[in-house]
Amino acid sequence: MELEVRHLRALCAIADTGSLHRAARQLGVAQPSLSTQLRRIEQELGGALFRRERTGCRPTPLGRLVLSRARPLVAEMRSLVTEARAAAVGGPQLRVGSTASRALSGWLRRLRARGQEPTLHMDVSPNALLRMVADGQLDVAFVHEVEGCPLRIPEGLRLRVLVEREPQFVSLPADHPATAKPVVDLADLAQDRWMIDPTVDGEWDAVHRMFRAAGLNPRVLHGDYHTAAALVATGEVVTVCQPSCLPRPEMAVRRLRGDPLGVRLLLAARTETDLDGVRPALEEAYWEAARQAPAYREWLERAVPATHWTSLGQT
Repeated sequence: MELEVRHLRALCAIADTGSLHRAARQLGVAQPSLSTQLRRIEQELGGALFRRERTGCRPTPLGRLVLSRARPLVAEMRSLVTEARAAAVGGPQLRVGSTASRALSGWLRRLRARGQEPTLHMDVSPNALLRMVADGQLDVAFVHEVEGCPLRIPEGLRLRVLVEREPQFVSLPADHPATAKPVVDLADLAQDRWMIDPTVDGEWDAVHRMFRAAGLNPRVLHGDYHTAAALVATGEVVTVCQPSCLPRPEMAVRRLRGDPLGVRLLLAARTETDLDGVRPALEEAYWEAARQAPAYREWLERAVPATHWTSLGQT
């Protein structure tokens, strides 16, 4: 077998995510296929590149050597493709990465209005997006850092904090008894099934700590948050959600008493110039989305001086 760029890209994905499962999801392939590919690469190079541990995959000394040479090659190939595509369409594009956020549509709209032409790459993993910025595959990334689970910040990245601590709310069926109150006690949801996405960096660890601190051990299902929203609507589960999430006829959004879960919202780029070029539009879009969400708006009116936030998000 002859090594190709796609093989090097697979190795980088495994190292960045620390998991064959998450790497396969990032690459858009089945996990068994990725496992087979890794075995073939290791056979070609003559040794194990990763140790399979209970907590995930960790590079061996040989793996670290290969990765040190693979990353620059993968980054150069990405840059070549990006520059060639930009030249083909007549100019550069702004490559934006993001985890899920209701601020995205407003951010992209504002960037276009200011003469920029953004492309968008979504990923549930903030760490994967930060690595893509560091490798030159993205220009900027808007990510969240789950409280108590620090992100792995690649060397050389510049960061701006958009929100120091954004409380996480809960979405639950509209006919759930707990919706009678604007603030929900965690104990009121102890008998419910919760759905958590374990592929979101730090998410399950933080939720597990929240349950443990409250002395609770509810039933937990694993799944992505699109599936979770659908199951909330049918009364099957409750789930953590962003405070800017909008309620629907079949789904309510409520604050958790004491705000036990929080995230820090960050904007990352390789240069201060890149950050300065996109932050104002993102800040406006974020606060616009915040004002539109009734539960978050009420929380902000209590927690943040009105003169600070009500003027933000204006076009």
